[in-house]
Amino acid sequence: MTDQLQIDFDKIIKTSNISKEDIDLKRNYLAKFLDKGFPNRKQENWKFLDISQIIKKNIGDLSFFNDYSLPNKIDPSIFVNGLEHNKIIFINGRIEKIDFTYEDQKKIEISDEIEEKTTFDYENSLIDLNNAFANKVFKIVVKKDYSLKKPLIIYHTTNKKIKSKNISLRLDFELEQNSSLKLIDFFADGSDKNFTNILYNFDLKKDSILKNYKIDKSKNDNLKYSFNNIEQDTNSVSETFILSAGSNFFKNEINCNLKGEYSSAFVNGVFSLKENQQHEIRTIINHLVENTKSYQLIKSVLGKKSKAAYQGKIFVNSKAQKTDGYQLSKAILLDETSEFNAKPELEIYADDVKCSHGSASGSLSENSIFYLMSRGLNYQQSKELLINGFLLDVVEKITDSEIKNLIKNMIGLKE
Repeated sequence: MTDQLQIDFDKIIKTSNISKEDIDLKRNYLAKFLDKGFPNRKQENWKFLDISQIIKKNIGDLSFFNDYSLPNKIDPSIFVNGLEHNKIIFINGRIEKIDFTYEDQKKIEISDEIEEKTTFDYENSLIDLNNAFANKVFKIVVKKDYSLKKPLIIYHTTNKKIKSKNISLRLDFELEQNSSLKLIDFFADGSDKNFTNILYNFDLKKDSILKNYKIDKSKNDNLKYSFNNIEQDTNSVSETFILSAGSNFFKNEINCNLKGEYSSAFVNGVFSLKENQQHEIRTIINHLVENTKSYQLIKSVLGKKSKAAYQGKIFVNSKAQKTDGYQLSKAILLDETSEFNAKPELEIYADDVKCSHGSASGSLSENSIFYLMSRGLNYQQSKELLINGFLLDVVEKITDSEIKNLIKNMIGLKE
């Protein structure tokens, strides 16, 4: 792998128009990745799902060079129907279109940060890999006092042109004071056996609101990793919803720093896995000042030989008095070969706080199924009704009614 990485990196340098300073920076991140390699179960954060072994088993040898000079044809059939929206379209890791038709163009600033100024120094080799191989860094700024009229959907798509490829992409968002953004990450794959590595950075200024919905619904044989860093100022709100269902492997990480008083973070997620899928959500909510709030609810329905994990940590700084933190995960195992792992954590250094966490898993109640069958439903209908009610609880946490109904229809949930 080392030789292939070096060869592909040299190809990128030859075909990219970036400064020597940025080349050196990228080379440094490549060296850091080569030193650590892909994460494996020896690392605590990867103890449940070993991405190193999963890549070897499902893909084999990865290629890290993509020719971003060649455009890709946009297939309009991927677009979400029934929702007017702005668009950013990625195809095979290349941005093909940025469209803010519904917005006041003066209120949104988009810059192509070819010279990468903002870097991440987390001890995470996949971030190192992203920093080394991401093609361009786009930054989107929502100006002060502006709320986008329509949601922004980022389409993450692939086609048959690529196979056994690593795709690294990054976007930065800044929400200026009293601004708001509704963002949907929508995954639609036409390829097989690729690894997508996504890095998002959100900077939420005072009184700003971010609502981010991640929808991985369509069944595919690709592997995905998404790291989302959220920095929050006074009275800002972030709401993250994750539908984790389609890919062979998907790990979503949320790192949220509540740095301003009365800031709050909400993370809700659904695992809906069929057969032989492996998905994980890992969250770290850092309460760093007084009067901050977080709420997390993750629910899982797991089919035959599927595996899900939820690692959730609430950290409370010694200065963060009057913190309110809540975390709960529940799982339904539909088969004896299904597996759910939970690792809830509280790390608290303040004494005037209200924090709790919990986790539970089990099979569907046969008594409940029997009761519904006694009311005229068959066995399958009874199971589906119980699962529907179980997942509906999470989807109802979505505060935007239009997007809530869209996601309900995608999952097939009924009131």
